[in-house]
Amino acid sequence: MTQRIQNLMGIPKAFKSLVAMGQVVEQAGREAGVEQVLLELIKIRASQLNGCAFCLDMHTRDTLKYGENPRRLFLLDAWRETDLFTEEERVALELTEVLTRLTDTQDVPDEVYERAMKVFNEAQYHAIVWMTVVINAFNRVNVPGRPKLPEEAA
Repeated sequence: MTQRIQNLMGIPKAFKSLVAMGQVVEQAGREAGVEQVLLELIKIRASQLNGCAFCLDMHTRDTLKYGENPRRLFLLDAWRETDLFTEEERVALELTEVLTRLTDTQDVPDEVYERAMKVFNEAQYHAIVWMTVVINAFNRVNVPGRPKLPEEAA
């Protein structure tokens, strides 16, 4: 593979700001009652759609540390075809997909929004939307550089 310029640290202040934004969003999500595993599933699903191996590696590892069942991670790409995900997770994943594919969707369809409003309060909805924005930003900075994955822990 062609070695590429690594964008993530190319503008250190921007990177620090993006990290800080992610921390603010995660804290807001936790304060609103969004489980950390759900926030990680959002990161993983968006990263799958965007083809960001670095973020997929990082967030699947993180999710396993939080006690997630590996089977659910293996099947995340096919979440619609299983009963392994809660209603809240299913709605959050659908919302993540719609927001990640805005060039295709152009909007959040009313039916997706209405499902979200049935299972999330306003603060939770904000956290899910913002987490999707943050991970998409990280994906878009990482993907062009094709960063190497960290070595596996022994």
